[in-house]
Amino acid sequence: MGVNYKKLWIRLIDEELKVSDLYHTTGIAPSTFSKMRKNEYVSLDVLVRICCALKCQLSEIVEVELENTDK
Repeated sequence: MGVNYKKLWIRLIDEELKVSDLYHTTGIAPSTFSKMRKNEYVSLDVLVRICCALKCQLSEIVEVELENTDK
């Protein structure tokens, strides 16, 4: 199981925003965005701050990737 942030990157492109705009607005460290580019976990606080800045819900910026449990 993992996460991906594809929806966040697409949203930034659609709104013509740069990642640097987002970390200046939210105060989130650039290294946190580097973790997100690698689809690594970040804190819920980070995700909530991004949602507040973009005026969106968590489901609009992050997806949980479930493992295939078929045997």
